[in-house]
Amino acid sequence: MNFRVSCDLAYQLNQSATFLFALKCLETGGQKIIRESLETNPHVEIEDFHIVSGMNRFSRLLTHNPGALEISYEAEMSISQGIMNVEEIRFNRTSNLNPEGIPFLFPSRYCQSDILRQEANEMFGHIDGPHAIASAVSDWIYENISYVSGSSGETSSALDAMHERQGVCRDFAHLGITLCRALSVPARYVTVYAYQLDPPDFHACFEVFIGGWWYIFDATRLAPLNGLIRIATGRDAADAAVCTIFGDPQLTKSQVRCEVLDSNFVPVTRDSLVEANQAIILL
Repeated sequence: MNFRVSCDLAYQLNQSATFLFALKCLETGGQKIIRESLETNPHVEIEDFHIVSGMNRFSRLLTHNPGALEISYEAEMSISQGIMNVEEIRFNRTSNLNPEGIPFLFPSRYCQSDILRQEANEMFGHIDGPHAIASAVSDWIYENISYVSGSSGETSSALDAMHERQGVCRDFAHLGITLCRALSVPARYVTVYAYQLDPPDFHACFEVFIGGWWYIFDATRLAPLNGLIRIATGRDAADAAVCTIFGDPQLTKSQVRCEVLDSNFVPVTRDSLVEANQAIILL
């Protein structure tokens, strides 16, 4: 499937500031960039680089003068996913886990899996198999955590979402990651553009590593799983934030769009996967 994604951001600057943006889509085995552009108004030099094992694409902007700054990104993407029958998913125990998954077993800044280990075991410890565990965790979050816009901030963690029983997509992803890691299932954070997300915005989900593949879960169920375009991946939002700012500019505008360019798009949802006994991979 082909998608067009874009975002327009505007800031008011009172002094110099440095921005680290993760706006550009990643290229992976199943996600290809047809075309893309990143522009600023007024013109600012953009330095592009990769961090987090060379995967994520970041753009660094250094501004010197006060005033308005606008940033616009647009891309056309070709996307494919992998669909697996759940009974065919094979997994390795932690003792012989692929090294790719090992860093995503540990606690991180927003995912304190060591603190929630006992609670996770009481809730999900009876479930066998990492995909079944991740599915149960995602379903529990959807059923027990309220999605409330503006209910959390940049310092909010999985513990806050667990205790307050509310959050936004970022918190849903952090809690899913935390509970999975607490049960020895490698899990990571994903920032995406999301088709049919209402209202349109950047979105966050989580993935679990099973048998050499990363399976996607979205505990909010706000967008079809085959309408997600990967921007960045990491241990949590600290690795994959859309924008990190050194300075004190004020955000004055944020518009995000994601549209499908093919007429034969059929949404893949949590319900459709359960009905077909399938799982989905963002290749």
